Amino acid sequence: MTDPRPPYLRIVAELERRIAAGELRPGDPVPTTRAIVGEWGVAMATATKALAALKHSGAIESAPRVGAVVAARRLPSRSTDGLERERVVRAAMQIADARGLAALSPRAVAAELGIATITLRRHLDGESEVTQLIADAAFAEIDYPEPPPSWREHLRVAARLQWSVYQRHPWVPRLVSITRPATLPAMMAYGLWTLRAFDGLELDSSTRLHIYATLVNYVRGTAINIEIEAGAELDTGMTSKQWGAARLATDRPLIVKITEPNTEMDLESLFAFGLERLLDGLTIAMTPQKTRRPQS
Repeated sequence: MTDPRPPYLRIVAELERRIAAGELRPGDPVPTTRAIVGEWGVAMATATKALAALKHSGAIESAPRVGAVVAARRLPSRSTDGLERERVVRAAMQIADARGLAALSPRAVAAELGIATITLRRHLDGESEVTQLIADAAFAEIDYPEPPPSWREHLRVAARLQWSVYQRHPWVPRLVSITRPATLPAMMAYGLWTLRAFDGLELDSSTRLHIYATLVNYVRGTAINIEIEAGAELDTGMTSKQWGAARLATDRPLIVKITEPNTEMDLESLFAFGLERLLDGLTIAMTPQKTRRPQS
C-alpha cells in the first residue's frame, strides 16, 4: 500500500526509526539535506522541512562545527520503551475520526495501542499535547502546489487546502486557534505557504497578518458546521437536502416568505460563495493606500 503521508513525514518517520533502533545514537551526525535528497529523491525544500521538523520535536540538535546531530537528551514523549509518538498520533486520529474529540482520552488511546494507560501518560505532557499533535498531523497531509501567480488565486487555493483538511477530519476546526496559534511544524508550514500570497505587495506586516487570520477564521468558522452536519445526518438519517425537502412539505408557507421553494444551499456552496465575497472585500485591503481613491 502506498504511504499516504507527505514525503517529508516519511523521511521524519524513517530517521526516527533509526534513532529509536540505535542505528543513530546521541551525538551522531544525521543525514544532511543533500544526503536526504540523494537517498529519497526529494527536493531540497522537502529535505530541509524534514530536518526542521526533527529539530522542532527535539529529536536532533545543532552542534558547533558538526551540524545536525541526534539530540543528547530526547523528549520523553518521543520514543521510550518502544512507544513512538507517531503511533500515539495515528491511534488518536483514528479515534477522533471515528468517534469525535469527545471520545479521545489517554485511556481510549492506550486501549487502541494495547498498552496500559499509565504507560501512555509517562510519555505525554497531558491531553492537550495529543490534541495539538493530531491537529498538526492533519495539516501535515496537505500537498502544496506551486504558488499561483495572483494573490487572489493564491488565497483561494490556501482556503481550499484548509477546507480539505476539515472535510477529512471534521474535529480539527475546534483545535485551531486564531488568537493563540500553535507553533507546530505543519501548521507553520501552512501559514508560511499562505503568506507567500503577499510577496511583492506593498503591505505592512499588520495588514498581512490580519488578512491571513481573517481567511483562516472564515474557513474554520464555516467548517465547524461539517461536524455538526455529520452529527445531524446520523441522528435524523437524512442528508441536509433530504431534510430540507421534508421540511418544505410542512413549513412551505413560512419558507416562501424567505426564499423560493426548492432553492438549494449546502455547506459547499455556502463556503464557495462566502469565500469569493471575502476575496472581493480583501481587494480593498490589498490595494496600496496611495492608489486608493479618497472617500467623499
